[in-house]
Amino acid sequence: MSEWSVAEPRKLTFDDPVTALHVRVVNGTVNVVGTDEGSARLQVSQVEGPPLQVTQRDGTLTVAYEDLPWKGFLKWLDSKGWRRSAVVSLAVPAGTRVEVGVVGATAVVSGVEGPVEVKGVTGDTTLVRLSGPVRVDTVSGSLEAQAVTGDLRFHSVSGDLTVVEASGSSVRADSVSGSMIVDLDPTGTPTDVRLTNVSGEIAIRLPHPADAEVEANTASGTVSSAFEDLRVTGQWGAKKITGRLGAGNGKLKAVTASGSIALLRRPPVEDEPREPAPSPSAQDSTPDDSTDGPTDKKVL
Repeated sequence: MSEWSVAEPRKLTFDDPVTALHVRVVNGTVNVVGTDEGSARLQVSQVEGPPLQVTQRDGTLTVAYEDLPWKGFLKWLDSKGWRRSAVVSLAVPAGTRVEVGVVGATAVVSGVEGPVEVKGVTGDTTLVRLSGPVRVDTVSGSLEAQAVTGDLRFHSVSGDLTVVEASGSSVRADSVSGSMIVDLDPTGTPTDVRLTNVSGEIAIRLPHPADAEVEANTASGTVSSAFEDLRVTGQWGAKKITGRLGAGNGKLKAVTASGSIALLRRPPVEDEPREPAPSPSAQDSTPDDSTDGPTDKKVL
């Protein structure tokens, strides 16, 4: 086992294979990106409070505080009253299994193909281009997910959910008061969507043409549907949207007590317009990786 104590900004490269990543921080930021490289890299650009403990053992890379366990993470309290914060960035092989725990920090995970699990108390989470199964549990932190092609699970008390271009086989979410917005990718396969809420609003945007069995219920909220093939019943109290769109291969079930439910329609998929070729005088705006920062240039 290799071990490091990081009390100040530092960079580390791990030559031994990494198959699992565990990160647990309190405040600050955690960035995890999957790469095609065989090694893993860590950059800690800011540390305040007690040092982070970094360990590598049997393919598992851990970056965490000693007194912050994964078990019971959402109920953790800082009994010592330390003020702690860290800004952590990691590049790991795309197939790595990733576990991230953030108390008040924000978490960003992108380009990972392995399973991803995030636990957050008040910190927000952003997921981009993940192809493995995803599970996110928060107390009040929100989740924004884009282009997630694996199964997505979300559980929260008051955190909001925003999913864009979801194309996995299932999206399941439950919350007490957080709002839910789910946008399904028109190029994806039929999706099993199940959303449960108490007082939060639910909005689902379906592709056109849509392919799903639909059942949406609210006890005292309002409902609206952009699809003529669906039936809207109930005027006072409980209201329901039911019916079949297309062949009904997908499933859509949304339930809320007092929140509203809206079923929206995506515009038809059209061919993307061709972009004009760049002019010969156009300059490449890609940053030069050989420089550590911006440089001032004087034009004569």
